[in-house]
Amino acid sequence: MSKYEQIFEKNRQWVEDKKAENPDFFEHLSKGQDPDFLYIGCSDSRVTAEEIMGLAPGDVFVHRNIANVISNTDLNTMSVIEFAVGHLDVKHIIICGHYYCGGVKAAMQSKDLGLLNPWLRNIRDVYRLHKEELAAIADEHTRYERLIELNVEEQCINVIKTAVVQRTFLNKGYPTVHGWVFDVRSGRLIDLDLNFEEKLHDIQSIYNLGTTAD
Repeated sequence: MSKYEQIFEKNRQWVEDKKAENPDFFEHLSKGQDPDFLYIGCSDSRVTAEEIMGLAPGDVFVHRNIANVISNTDLNTMSVIEFAVGHLDVKHIIICGHYYCGGVKAAMQSKDLGLLNPWLRNIRDVYRLHKEELAAIADEHTRYERLIELNVEEQCINVIKTAVVQRTFLNKGYPTVHGWVFDVRSGRLIDLDLNFEEKLHDIQSIYNLGTTAD
């Protein structure tokens, strides 16, 4: 049996296991979703949202792209945020990066990567914003890991800049934006302890969109 064919066999077994745990599992699942969490992470195959969070189908709304970038010109990501906040009424937005991120590593290199260039420029902009801090880190691997963390923080700020997040938070007191890093070496999730309300307050003089559209 090929690896492709094995997928369907594993799916069949997964269905049987779920039914054995709860005969009504799929009936319940078909009635709709009501997740508390929007997870925006990297497309890396080693970082699967529900599994590392210990959550089940229906618990988390997921969007993934290379290096967990939030770009206001990316209609895909912007639509996900709009739908999750404006329609699913999520309470938490999580931006999750991970150590050993290939996208961040590529952005650290002075190399033409073709179609990837405009996407990686988002991360290179993070490097530029924090150039002094990063230049002061002598060890290359430590500098690489710090850029991964800083990229998560800046992408959280990009989420906070959006009108739907600001408006909903002002009206309802949520969602809260969180920055995480997944440590591939240990399997642990690291909360960067982003102060959401402080970050929101810091940017409001320029990015105050709470009563307007994007």
